[in-house]
Amino acid sequence: MRGGPEQLLAGRYRLTDRPELLRALAVDDRTGESVLLRALELPALLTTGQDLDGEVSAHADRLVRRVAAVGSAAPTGHPRLLRGLGAFVEGELLWTVEERSGAMTLADLAAAGPVPPYRAAELAADLAGALRALHEDGLVHGNLTAESVLVCEDGAAMLGGLLSGVAQEALAEDLGGPGGRRRYEVRATLVGPVAERWPLDGGPAGDCWALGVLVQRLVTGRSPFPDGGVPELVSAVRDGRREPAAACGPLAPLVERLLQPDPSLRPTAEEARRELAALLAGAPEPVDEEWAARALVLRPEAPLVRRRRGRGGGRGRSEVVVGANAGANAGAGAGRPDEVRPPRIPPALFGPLLVGGVFLLLVLGVAAVVLFAG
Repeated sequence: MRGGPEQLLAGRYRLTDRPELLRALAVDDRTGESVLLRALELPALLTTGQDLDGEVSAHADRLVRRVAAVGSAAPTGHPRLLRGLGAFVEGELLWTVEERSGAMTLADLAAAGPVPPYRAAELAADLAGALRALHEDGLVHGNLTAESVLVCEDGAAMLGGLLSGVAQEALAEDLGGPGGRRRYEVRATLVGPVAERWPLDGGPAGDCWALGVLVQRLVTGRSPFPDGGVPELVSAVRDGRREPAAACGPLAPLVERLLQPDPSLRPTAEEARRELAALLAGAPEPVDEEWAARALVLRPEAPLVRRRRGRGGGRGRSEVVVGANAGANAGAGAGRPDEVRPPRIPPALFGPLLVGGVFLLLVLGVAAVVLFAG
């Protein structure tokens, strides 16, 4: 779409920046709230085709009401779930409205490189909590992707994209029917080769499968399924051809279960959340790499021995040396001038040895007199 700051949509949403492709940031003039607008291109048959700024056709109106109904039914106040605020049609675009927080998308974060497993576990735990809230209210998300997740400044993940996903699915059904080849073709055009959007089954189990795909994508930097095109992707999902989750490290067991072809074998969102919380509770503490480097240099490899330094070292001054090094220095013969070696003869033997020496000298003296007098 074309436009820029201060452009007004639906009579209330004022753009705050030049819009991106099918995405815009705005402020709701009625509430003052910052919102994110996502657009979906509508075929001409859904609009009047005459006065695009006038009355919307009944077909498009039903589509808007269907999307808005999901937004109204979604739980509010959940700390990890972005609120869907409504939908409207303007021109040949269906817009969904969602609350916006000052955050980057998870796709932006992942673009910098693979996410460490325990960081991915933190994000996944937030998303599992948001999915659980939706599932408990009888709703399915169906649009869990890196683009629909926002990462806040404090590192928390917030799940959005609920209404835009509903709009895509509703449009695919309206144009292609409830099933069959035509619906598949329309959906392939709307969704594209995004692995998280193509589970074999829908419902809450499909959301959990998408969570497994997303976690493996974050940790390894790529999807477990080939996503060069929709036919190849769907075929691989159907046949179970995917990369194993071993590269996910401590997350591998959970990812493997989330990607089970049989939905009954997958953990629920709540079970996944609890498992992730347990994993994080036992996670190693973050390491200060600079401190660790110093510790490797300073950490001794043997018990410490304290010795007192003699002349040249100051009275009463002592130093700490590594026991193994002290032993090596003692056995090396000549050492530093300020080293004090332990005595070779124990002090307790000095007296007896001295008496014995005197007695030996007397014996030798007497023997010498007798020998010469002889």
